[in-house]
Amino acid sequence: MPGKRTRPLGRINLPVCFGIPSNYHKEVLTFDVVGFKGTYHAILGHPCYNKFMAVPNYTYLKLKMPGPNGVITIESTYKHAYDYDVKCIEYAEALIEAKTLIVNLDRLGSELPKPKRRARTFEPTEVVKLVLVDPACPDGRALRISAILDIK
Repeated sequence: MPGKRTRPLGRINLPVCFGIPSNYHKEVLTFDVVGFKGTYHAILGHPCYNKFMAVPNYTYLKLKMPGPNGVITIESTYKHAYDYDVKCIEYAEALIEAKTLIVNLDRLGSELPKPKRRARTFEPTEVVKLVLVDPACPDGRALRISAILDIK
């Protein structure tokens, strides 16, 4: 996400495979695990390209790499790339708005006058009944409940 930094929570090694059953390339890649939601599940960068000996072409949205039976080509469409860019921008804007809202709520909360508190004693307005919490216990702890309750 542009302008945001985070520390990885940890790392995980996962097998990654490109191609089809007759022509594929499989390697184990190490991914950093981060603690925020994003539009992408994984981001492949230079370590991936080096391990697979892959060449990305951003103009044509293709990734090419050698396979045991010829070149493996991974393709995408401009619409797919555009849709993901829009999702990423919308998500980033939503996060910025959420953080701004939290800051504004904190500021407004600190501006509210503090309510005056008075020490009051509890006095029941109805007839109450004293019920022992544990009749077998000699400490005599009891609850006060209303003696007049509606059947509803």
